[in-house]
Amino acid sequence: MGDFVVTEAELAAKFSVVLPHLDERQRRLVLGAEARMLGHGGGRVVARAAGVREATVSRGVTELESGAPPVGRVRRPGGGRKRVAEIDPGLVPALLALVEPDERGDPESPLRWTTRSTRNLAAALCDQGHQVSADVVADLLREQGFSLQANAKTLEGKQNPDRDAQFRYINDQVKTHQDAGEPVVSVDTKKKELIGQFANAGREWCRKGDPVQVNTHDFPSSAVGKAIPYGIYDPTSNAGWVNVGTDHDTATFAVASLRRWWVSSGVTAYPEATHLLITADAGGSNSYRTRAWKTELAALAAEIGLQITVCHFPPGTSKWNAIEHRLFSHISTNWRGRPLISHDVIINTIAATTTRTGLSVAAHLDTGTYPTGVTVSDEQLAAVPITRHDWHGEWNYTISPEPLTSTPESGTSDTTTTSTGRQRDDLLWLHAPELTGLPPGRLDQLVTALTPKDQAGRRARANGRHPATSLADRIAITLQKQRFSTPLTVLAELIGISPAAIAKAIKRTHALLDDTDHLPEPTATTLTTAADIHEFISGATGFTRER
Repeated sequence: MGDFVVTEAELAAKFSVVLPHLDERQRRLVLGAEARMLGHGGGRVVARAAGVREATVSRGVTELESGAPPVGRVRRPGGGRKRVAEIDPGLVPALLALVEPDERGDPESPLRWTTRSTRNLAAALCDQGHQVSADVVADLLREQGFSLQANAKTLEGKQNPDRDAQFRYINDQVKTHQDAGEPVVSVDTKKKELIGQFANAGREWCRKGDPVQVNTHDFPSSAVGKAIPYGIYDPTSNAGWVNVGTDHDTATFAVASLRRWWVSSGVTAYPEATHLLITADAGGSNSYRTRAWKTELAALAAEIGLQITVCHFPPGTSKWNAIEHRLFSHISTNWRGRPLISHDVIINTIAATTTRTGLSVAAHLDTGTYPTGVTVSDEQLAAVPITRHDWHGEWNYTISPEPLTSTPESGTSDTTTTSTGRQRDDLLWLHAPELTGLPPGRLDQLVTALTPKDQAGRRARANGRHPATSLADRIAITLQKQRFSTPLTVLAELIGISPAAIAKAIKRTHALLDDTDHLPEPTATTLTTAADIHEFISGATGFTRER
């Protein structure tokens, strides 16, 4: 086989393909290797083919013959242009004086009240005689431990010395109620929202160049309404419930939201509950200073028959309330970048909020009116059956399910407290044999027989209170429902107790009667209105409403 001869043109073609992909040192080594293969005069041929100086090729040959191991750099240490901070030792101090004028420089710095972007910093340094670009300024700032950061909301203002102790107290109360199987809720009002084609923070996936069009200004006068989301979060079941109001964020609205939550969800989730713990902020519609908040809670406690304990977070610590980061934050994420154009959009978006940890949310629209400026007199406040805790009684208190009382004008009362609860004289008509189906005296015998089994009454008395209704009243109500299928709403209207409270009382009493074989069979007659009941009692003729 003859010798293989490489022409200068072939070398040039080879180098034009390979050399652009190599760094400076690698090119020298490749050229040196080719020159060594060509032998004497090869360096000149390679230099012409590659378009470099012969000295460059010779240097490559020398590096190959030196036997030095591969290195991790192209140039030897110290090679290349020096860093600008080395050429200009005063550059870094001048830069730090601009970004930290109070600590390192002139408090009257021209950049004190302007945006300290790298471009502005570079311009200011150039004015001082330091030749530097915005990119170099950014590199120097990073080397000095700087980074772009937003404001951090960590300053909580003046803090109460018992701040942390109150947190621990709330935590203990929550654990105690949860361990006992009692409901615990965190409540608060979310930021009010304008209804309309207004911008909403955040971004959503859309066709490129086709964002959702919104108003340029968020003027309230352009809104078609407003939404006031009052949230109730149950940490035990990781469930949220939001009442979206349309009027005012008042104490009455806050308690109305709690009432709606209890009737629609709470009583079902906690049918055996006797206590309710509420954790709330120190301000807003559920402020510990608001009188109406306490009077409305007292009315709610009397309606649903629960002992309500409230624990407020110390002033300035609202962000620690569980509802803020366990419910409201996820709602905000769910409607990010989406204009809230109607109440339906808000309700549906809130209800669709969920998380990977299993959060479920229900939302309801409340179009009721809640006027502001409602005053509560000293007498009304004094009538609230409130017990303040030994630890910060202004923040922690319990309201018993007692009817709000006022001073009777005639000095008489329409209730009589018995060992089995509050016997309401206005409910004696329920005891009529025509309604109970019991012969005279039999109801009293039932009360005597069932009192030892009345767990609801025992729990109430153990807590130092009496049931809102006596056992005799509860038996009569249950018999009325069982015999005549009277709707709960009708009974609620006649008795003055919420349908939810009546349902719970009937459920427990029904079980008592059933266990002792005292539950009667339904009659052929139905009494579905208050007029039906009164007509039936009076024995009016012609009453023929049949099942």
